[in-house]
Amino acid sequence: MEPETHLSVLLGPGIIGQLYDGIQRPLKELSKASGSFIGRGITTTPVDMEKTYHFVPVASNGDEVLPGNVIGTVQETDLIEHSIMVPPNHPGGKISNLVSEGDYNLETELATVEKDGENVPIKMYHKWPVRKPRPYNTRYDATVPLLTGQRVIDTFFPIAKGGTGSIPGAFGTGKTVTLHQIAKWANSQVVVYIGCGERGNEMTEVLVEFPHLKDPRSGKPLMDRTVLVANTSNMPVAAREASIYTGVTIAEYYRDMGKDVVLVADSTSRWAEALREMSGRLEEMPAEEGYPSYLASRLAEFYERAGRVRAAGSPDRDGSVTLIGAVSPSGGDFTEPVTTHTMRFIKTFWALDAKLAYSRHYPSINWMNSYSGYLGDIAKWWGENISDEWFGIRNEAYGILQREDTLKEIVKLLGPDALPDEEKLILEIARMVKIGLLQQNSFDDVDTYCSPEKQFKLLKLVVDFYKQGQQSLKEGTPLASIRDLPVVTSILKARMDIKDDEMPKLDQLENDMKEQFKNISGVKVTN
Repeated sequence: MEPETHLSVLLGPGIIGQLYDGIQRPLKELSKASGSFIGRGITTTPVDMEKTYHFVPVASNGDEVLPGNVIGTVQETDLIEHSIMVPPNHPGGKISNLVSEGDYNLETELATVEKDGENVPIKMYHKWPVRKPRPYNTRYDATVPLLTGQRVIDTFFPIAKGGTGSIPGAFGTGKTVTLHQIAKWANSQVVVYIGCGERGNEMTEVLVEFPHLKDPRSGKPLMDRTVLVANTSNMPVAAREASIYTGVTIAEYYRDMGKDVVLVADSTSRWAEALREMSGRLEEMPAEEGYPSYLASRLAEFYERAGRVRAAGSPDRDGSVTLIGAVSPSGGDFTEPVTTHTMRFIKTFWALDAKLAYSRHYPSINWMNSYSGYLGDIAKWWGENISDEWFGIRNEAYGILQREDTLKEIVKLLGPDALPDEEKLILEIARMVKIGLLQQNSFDDVDTYCSPEKQFKLLKLVVDFYKQGQQSLKEGTPLASIRDLPVVTSILKARMDIKDDEMPKLDQLENDMKEQFKNISGVKVTN
């Protein structure tokens, strides 16, 4: 960092695949210089300034350029085409001395822009202060879902591209594994993963796993689209406080290229603790639980940098930054300041439940305490791309879970025999929803990721079973006969037995279900 300047990050080719600390020092390079622990005063450039990239110009000499205009591209990784843009703080002007297509390093002057008689060079990189949001032209409504491949998220509590989400939970409820799943499988072009004050072995797991995991859409290693910012619990709190801003500035940079970016912060509670410690050292007046009085405004500054936007400059580019923060409240207390303030600024809330986690129900997202403010906004996308029945069927399934929650109170007091068969059927269907849909095994090769098409077909299968079961009960079929149908086990196992490219098997399962209901009722089953 240059003296007498705000904390800034270097933005240019070479960021993807890097492991940084909170102030954008490359940890792999630092380990070569000082071993396992960072020595005092050691620093180096965030990217390799001598590495060459094949530059392809898209502008021409004599063109008038504005801040944000793309003058050329380089291939940063197999997955990422990196746009070389006129920096947002550049005055713009007439371009000259534009180099021809070829291999250049980051320090090469690619072009000169003349403005009011002054020549300003453009290189492959520029610097940007981390606390200043990068400008854009237009902000869009969040109407396109961020597909994570996790059924409980995509189907019941979805988040949109450019949206904000939070995943609070007590120790051991599965926050980190859920965030890893989102980072692995989200349909974004770039993932920025910030390990903020958490254990070092969690970042190690990302470093070990991601190079071997393949992106489901491209088949390339996940590290080819990932940036890691690591500030583990034994690293300085000042850098931990800065790491959130470093990560979101990098995310905004790739957003400006027209890419969809997911930023995952694990965890914002440790970041808030760094704020509290620094505030205490500055002898500021503490507020609730010792946190500084500006905790809420700092959280708002962070989450407000999410959004789906039209980038500044030309050509037209639409990109998004989706912000997802883990919160680690002590003892799972959701009334503590970080959780309550976070809930003011986010629209999707995935509440992790220790009881579900201890009963081995993962992801342990409690369907009664969680919510999504994007459900109505993204229903149109599901209707146009998957099925126009999606919204209605999703609401039916969620209604079954809500009714089951009410019936559980009666069962606790009077026992299940006090319920009529219609309500016993609801309990059985709710069990199928929880086991067949909400549970997901992140370590199973098939179940770790579930396509939107498979999610919808599984959901429809369970809801159709409920409708057929209601019809059979009206015709006098015993509940035990419905419960013992062979298709019940097949539906529960379908999430792990049927792959995403085997949708005809789910259609066959639907036909088998209708046939089995026909056999036990003795009458024609309605569609």
